[in-house]
Amino acid sequence: MPSPQPPRAVFAMDPVHLPLLFPPPLMARLRRTADIDTELVVRDFTDPAGAAALAQAEVLITGWGCPHLDAGVLATVPKLRAVLHAAGSVRSLVGEALWKHGVTVSSAVTGNAVPVAEYTLAMILLAGKDALAHRERYRRTHAGPPPAETAATGNLGRRVGVVGASRVGRRLLELLRPFDLTVLLHDPYVSPAEAAALGAELLPLEDLLRRSDIVSLHAPDIPETHHMLDRARLALIRDGGVLINTARGALVDHEALTEELVSGRLRAVLDVTEPEPLPADSPLYRLPNVFLTPHIAGSLGNELQRLGTTVVEEVERLAAALPPLHEVRHADLARVA
Repeated sequence: MPSPQPPRAVFAMDPVHLPLLFPPPLMARLRRTADIDTELVVRDFTDPAGAAALAQAEVLITGWGCPHLDAGVLATVPKLRAVLHAAGSVRSLVGEALWKHGVTVSSAVTGNAVPVAEYTLAMILLAGKDALAHRERYRRTHAGPPPAETAATGNLGRRVGVVGASRVGRRLLELLRPFDLTVLLHDPYVSPAEAAALGAELLPLEDLLRRSDIVSLHAPDIPETHHMLDRARLALIRDGGVLINTARGALVDHEALTEELVSGRLRAVLDVTEPEPLPADSPLYRLPNVFLTPHIAGSLGNELQRLGTTVVEEVERLAAALPPLHEVRHADLARVA
């Protein structure tokens, strides 16, 4: 029996990401499974340079910088069977026409969740030690803190509230298990028994905010979660509490959060903001109780290879007529990132 033909694939993304997503050994592995021109990276589906390859393509390997995949794109890729996304969310990438056409969609969101959860774990532990405040104090005084100033410091029994049992949220819950922390969880799609299996106590959002020393956001950015932490809910967090946001800035009322942080009542670790980036005159750049980073929690540098590996594994499964491991279903978009 003759061997099946390898699927014909085309890269569609900003080419700047390609070398880190698919370093040479991984690119060689991809070429063993797929018929792909590794020099061709499409950013404009109307560009004649890619027309011939797109006309025969069965697979689009997409990434950051790929245009929205709408009906016009589908017309240029008539044989398309699968979109394999070497990044996280596909919400803004895949148009309705592709779903209706029955195109399989897969995402490397699970791989991208790993560094986000790792970053969050690091910030939780640093927040519990009040490391950022001690750094600021050390800069001023050049001396260690007196015992009276560290009485409430430490991670033993610290209450951590996780908002959202998303892929990142679940990975974070796994990473929190070895530590002597009390973990709380809010997610409307999780049962108390499932939360317990994840190592957390399930609570309504308001109760979680009242009880937590540290609140970490991992909910999707959907209409139901827009400004879910509004002025009233932010006020529920205890004085000196820490808010960590590595999800999306839109989950928090930015004006209300800024007021809380300027007052000094709360502390925050913000990898995402609304807007992003913040205006140059935002006080959050200067506040000592705010640790602000430019959306770096997700995959960067050598971590991008994890996303490329996920895609290559999906291509190998496609070539072997196996279902994808990381399929994104249209029906799930209403409640995932």
